Amino acid sequence: MKKPLYTLILLALLMTACGMAAPAATPTPTELILPTATPPPLPQTQTPTLTPTATPSYPPEGYGPSNFPTDVDPLTGLKVTNPALLERRPLAIKVSNLPRYVRPQWGLSLADIVYEYYTEEGTTRFIALFYGQDAEMVGPIRSARFFDVNIIRGYKAAFAFGSAYVVEMNRLLNAEFANRLVLEGASSPLTRYDPNGTNDLVVNTADLSAFITQKGIENGRQNLDGMSFKLDPQAGGQAVSHIYARYSAAIYNRWDYDPTTGKYLRFSDTVDDVDNHNEQYAQLTDRLTNQPIAFDNVVVLFVTHEVYSTDSHGNKIYDILFSGLGTG
Repeated sequence: MKKPLYTLILLALLMTACGMAAPAATPTPTELILPTATPPPLPQTQTPTLTPTATPSYPPEGYGPSNFPTDVDPLTGLKVTNPALLERRPLAIKVSNLPRYVRPQWGLSLADIVYEYYTEEGTTRFIALFYGQDAEMVGPIRSARFFDVNIIRGYKAAFAFGSAYVVEMNRLLNAEFANRLVLEGASSPLTRYDPNGTNDLVVNTADLSAFITQKGIENGRQNLDGMSFKLDPQAGGQAVSHIYARYSAAIYNRWDYDPTTGKYLRFSDTVDDVDNHNEQYAQLTDRLTNQPIAFDNVVVLFVTHEVYSTDSHGNKIYDILFSGLGTG
């Protein structure tokens, strides 16, 4: 019998237009805590410097949800440096988050959108969408889960991943997008990189897109209408200075708002916290760019997770229901 439970998905939008300018009246900052015990005071930590960038000229009516200009990324609402990149499919890439030695990962700071979601045994993984800019290296790439189907289908993306358990692989291979799945192989753009004896699987997004085209798969601009973007925050909102999300004793994180840059900075767990009283964090950076992981918007979605079955090791396999109405 399937057992529904409710948990959260973190959706981080790296380069969206919202939140780049302060409203006329700034509310008192608060903390958003999801779902965890009251967090300890924030420690003093040494963090990389994130350089503020100039706010681009932006129409007051914003962009979207349709009729985006040809040089505006419909996943971010911002003009791109190279509009030719928008004449292709988005690229979805599965990225590891545990064990902790996989951090910092490569390429996350260059993604348009990153989803973090629960997998099993108290862990999470990322699925990152690259569209408006390329990354020379993304990884470490890991295995797929049922949830990834929603992202591939919703964004009409090609999908690079490491493997999948048999029931999850069957769902991927039997989907209408099966020809857009990219695994490691003789002619694959996915390669091994072994700087510290970890034998990581990585990919260059430009090579990944070219590979899709070489396979004869339609790789032109897709209809990605649906999102709306405005520069000014929505009236009546409440400013949030910290967001805490706890998945388990092994995976917990927080996002700190940086008023200088208008971005949320990611801090991740550094030790297991079994009793909820010893959370310790380090700022997450990008191993490719050496820049902090910083997002203009962080969206938290509460969705139903159903136990679909168990794998050969007894781990629960979850099916995340990602359609219909819900709380965010």
